[in-house]
Amino acid sequence: MCNGEIMYKFFKEQLNHKIDNHNLRTLKEYCPLDAVRVKRDDKEYLMMASNNYLGLTFDPRVIEGAVKGAQQYGTGSGGSRLVSGTFPLFTELENALATFKNTEKALVFNTGYMANVGTISAIADKNTIIFSDALNHASIIDGCRLSKASIKAYSHCDMGELKFLLKQADRNARKLIVTDGVFSMDGDIAPLDKLYELSREYNALLMVDDAHATGTIGNGHGTAAYFGLEKEIDIQLGTLSKSLGSVGGYVAANSTIVDYLINASRSFIFSTALSPADIGAALVALQIIDSDTSVLERLQYNVGYMSDRLNSLGIDATDDTPIFPILIGKNEDTLAVSNYLYEAGIIGTAIRPPTVPVGESRIRLTVTAAHSKDQIDYVCDMLYKAIKELS
Repeated sequence: MCNGEIMYKFFKEQLNHKIDNHNLRTLKEYCPLDAVRVKRDDKEYLMMASNNYLGLTFDPRVIEGAVKGAQQYGTGSGGSRLVSGTFPLFTELENALATFKNTEKALVFNTGYMANVGTISAIADKNTIIFSDALNHASIIDGCRLSKASIKAYSHCDMGELKFLLKQADRNARKLIVTDGVFSMDGDIAPLDKLYELSREYNALLMVDDAHATGTIGNGHGTAAYFGLEKEIDIQLGTLSKSLGSVGGYVAANSTIVDYLINASRSFIFSTALSPADIGAALVALQIIDSDTSVLERLQYNVGYMSDRLNSLGIDATDDTPIFPILIGKNEDTLAVSNYLYEAGIIGTAIRPPTVPVGESRIRLTVTAAHSKDQIDYVCDMLYKAIKELS
């Protein structure tokens, strides 16, 4: 056999298997027109699959922040943070994030994924026990695996099972409880108050990933703020890439943890730093959340309005977060609903395994502060018609 033939055969078999199971993913190119509209093949679509929750990607203030960052410091950082890539703008953003999350320090990573992988694999090792929610994001799961710790996955938000697992562990062992704050596929909120109580009772470090909570709950400050526990949670992790309309990730914690990550987190140490434009945009977005209450108010109104409209049509929905999981079930049915919406000019992505369990494929809709009532009405009506087509 020629070089790599066995490997290529394996790749093709796996791709064919995905095709047979209606589970093959492909990239689609969209040209953004504004925060909620995109263009593809000369047709305009309404974007209902974005994590641009506050609609800040086209906010003139955020764009100006990006431009100023590039004008002052150039288009790239030119090095890793520990070599030559730490500009004054980084320090300003990390100080702002620490204030925003009510912690001693913060540290910026290149993505939320890298923040999770780099943090968990640094703070945990083979002598650590990690207790992880079964529906945690892939980046948390991968960080747990890389750490080589003993991993105990508890059923989604099941505090009774978590307590049972904690009871079985050696009280003197190093322990970490890690959870999403807002779960990306279900849109529900972790019971952080109960997790905090268990972490203190069983002497465990507690880490929450606020990727989908920053800008959406707790007056925009995330899960710890939502529960009034900002000073109690050991590690608050998040992203600059969703509500903040930029790109990047961060960890907010006490000085000991942040200083340790600077010295031990491989995804931080061995990555060229983010561009000044990214940092400038994120810094302004943080300021907007704290100073312009109208942005959060629009999001909260739209979440409530969309929830009410869906429920009035017999489609189960809650108003907890901007994420609306519309459970369909089969892959082919989910694709049919997604395609119906697409033909109606709506981007409503079909979420299938392995992102969600087999049999729980869904349309995951998200609403933002930038959507109008008319747009929300249209989406809800088209979704109702798409689901009716299945019966």
